[in-house]
Amino acid sequence: MRSPKGPAVTKLLLSIHVLASILVVGPIAVAASMFPRYARQAGEEGRPFAAAALLHRICAGYAIVGVAVPVFGIATGAQLGVLTDAWLIVSIVLTAIAAAILALAILPGQESMIEASEKGEGADMARAAARLSGLTGAFNLLWAVVVVLMIVRPGSTTSA
Repeated sequence: MRSPKGPAVTKLLLSIHVLASILVVGPIAVAASMFPRYARQAGEEGRPFAAAALLHRICAGYAIVGVAVPVFGIATGAQLGVLTDAWLIVSIVLTAIAAAILALAILPGQESMIEASEKGEGADMARAAARLSGLTGAFNLLWAVVVVLMIVRPGSTTSA
């Protein structure tokens, strides 16, 4: 059931949600994907870790702002009256899993690699980088599935 506030509010919320998704999740996906390569190269070649540290700061900073994505997504879903639709519930669960992977595995993994490099303990950079690559791939795949669910909306009566 649509809110009496009308389609203008729904369009505004949806626009903010989509823009936040693109402008926040996109940089995290790119920076997190690039981090393992730059960290591994710095560890193996004894080069400065500055590029990897910058990529980590991008991930961490945008992760904080990333809270806006589900907030505006849920607000949009409420406006559209679809909060109980299966496609949205699955999207919310997948988003929570992606956020957990980022907060509990990717960001701490990046921090560990940076700290190990600063202490000169970069002997196992290749294994740590491979683990981060896998985690980042899972994070990005989850977001890709969420995007498809948002577009296709399986079983929805409001799909395009």
